[in-house]
Amino acid sequence: MLQQVMTAPGVIVFNDIEKPRPGKGEVLLKMMKIGICGSDIHVYHGKHPFTTYPVTQGHEVSGEIVELGQDVTGFEVGQAVTIQPQVVCGKCHPCRNGKYNLCEELAVMGFQTTGAASEYFAIDAAKVTSLPKNMSYDEGAMLEPLAVGVHAVRRAERIEGMNVIVLGAGSIGNLTAQVAKGLGASKVMVTDLSEFRLEKAKDCGIDICMNTATTDLGEAISEYFGPDKADLIFDCAGNDITIGQAIKYARKGSTIIIVAVFEDMARADLAVANDHELCLNSSFMYRNEDYLEAIELVNKKKVCLAPLMTKHFKFTEYKQAYEFIDNNRETTMKVIINVHD
Repeated sequence: MLQQVMTAPGVIVFNDIEKPRPGKGEVLLKMMKIGICGSDIHVYHGKHPFTTYPVTQGHEVSGEIVELGQDVTGFEVGQAVTIQPQVVCGKCHPCRNGKYNLCEELAVMGFQTTGAASEYFAIDAAKVTSLPKNMSYDEGAMLEPLAVGVHAVRRAERIEGMNVIVLGAGSIGNLTAQVAKGLGASKVMVTDLSEFRLEKAKDCGIDICMNTATTDLGEAISEYFGPDKADLIFDCAGNDITIGQAIKYARKGSTIIIVAVFEDMARADLAVANDHELCLNSSFMYRNEDYLEAIELVNKKKVCLAPLMTKHFKFTEYKQAYEFIDNNRETTMKVIINVHD
């Protein structure tokens, strides 16, 4: 079978290796779709601080079970599935208390350990989640980023009836906004500098799509939310400007949830955060319950994934996919690799 390997930043080869056999407690997957995310792009450009080369990528994926290992129950050959790409110790305090996404020794497939960018991939059945029969493989590959949004929204004490602002309308920001709306938020505003991304947010049913390059955010908040402002602000952009906006425009005593990964050390006005008694919260990855909620939201058509799928590439066109993303940054949301057409 073919396995993708990034041997150095910007250098991708395909090794012809033996097809794996599932071990005890594992399933063998015929990989179908792989999504490329922002962290993958950092690896491609040599800017991911926790990834070394060579590395096989692939963590936003879907596939078909083609073989069951010994002692595997609850699955069958032919099932469509996705995976959770965390590799955890199971022994540390977070793992012992149900927060394995915060494992002290966390490794993520495609970054610190081998990812699923192969024609076939053997994986622990405990990391596998079944897809509904009516869900496409494209949608299955997008459950991972959707689960990021679900986990972020679930970090709030409550979402029903809340007025919400999402800063950043990229894939994660868009999905976080959709999840907030889907789980009962009263009104959701998403902001960005890109009209293209904001149009995508409109296509996905977000209430208010605001370009902060042309509209004052403070005035927009007053116009749409009134003097009580928003109840929750999610920072899905992750830069000094957006965290500054969140702190400046948050209602006193309200909550800011940081979802984005900041590339650089942030500069933020913590004096204002302290004076306004803001709750600065954060969200990292997901757990199994977030995947199950993500599937439910798609099934109930409360989250729309199709508008975010920008372009598909063949498995052997991995490098062309990255080049496309680099050349179309402003108009690209999600690029998907077709492993098996």
